Amino acid sequence: MIDINFYLIISAALFCIGVAGVLIRRNAIIIFMCIELMLNAINLSLVAFSSFLGNINGQIFVFIVMTVAAAEAAVGLAIVISLFRNKESVNIDEINIMKW
Repeated sequence: MIDINFYLIISAALFCIGVAGVLIRRNAIIIFMCIELMLNAINLSLVAFSSFLGNINGQIFVFIVMTVAAAEAAVGLAIVISLFRNKESVNIDEINIMKW
């Protein structure tokens, strides 16, 4: 059986990769993918703690987080497609919607 520390280390590494991707990259689609990676890292730690404690509440909460992540992906992709149609770019630095 694998120890819970292994799962938490993998979860922390995935979360750090996601944070680095959000902070470094300027492409909107990649930023959304990095946010999804961070949510999956949190899901991994929730499932690990749920399994370690023998309680199913963490696994139920993972389904809620996955539902929110799917909605976020759908809305985010719609926003990115709309911005690309108007500005012809998905680069965050080049998009300024507040400009008159």
